Amino acid sequence: MLVRLMYASRAAKPLDPEELTHILRYARSANPKVGVTGVLCSTGDLFIQVLEGGRAAVNRLYNRIAADARHTEVTLLAYEEIAERRFAGWAMGQVNLARLNPALLMKYSETATLDPYAISGKAAMALFDELVATASVVCQG
Repeated sequence: MLVRLMYASRAAKPLDPEELTHILRYARSANPKVGVTGVLCSTGDLFIQVLEGGRAAVNRLYNRIAADARHTEVTLLAYEEIAERRFAGWAMGQVNLARLNPALLMKYSETATLDPYAISGKAAMALFDELVATASVVCQG
């Protein structure tokens, strides 16, 4: 059984670009071994991530993330059983926020600021779908 999970969190302390690169590199190496795919969006101290895979593997990974001292305010935005993956070819894609159009944010929220705590999980997933459709996801391997 496949599931899709979306969560938001804040970094307990600011991450430098090298730390984020290390996290992505680790995810791209470890996730395929447990059948997990997904996309990460990060802006300084804010993370939004979609994880897809088997229920047990996704749940274990989410629980590990929620317990990780590097994260605060870990909030489950959406969780659903799925028939197929949206991000099947990506061990961990990364949203290119430099290509993020403020008008796209306004479509799903009250302001042009990326704040997953202020929108529904359904709206956050729709935003991710548009980011993928507009080629705003990089480092797909």
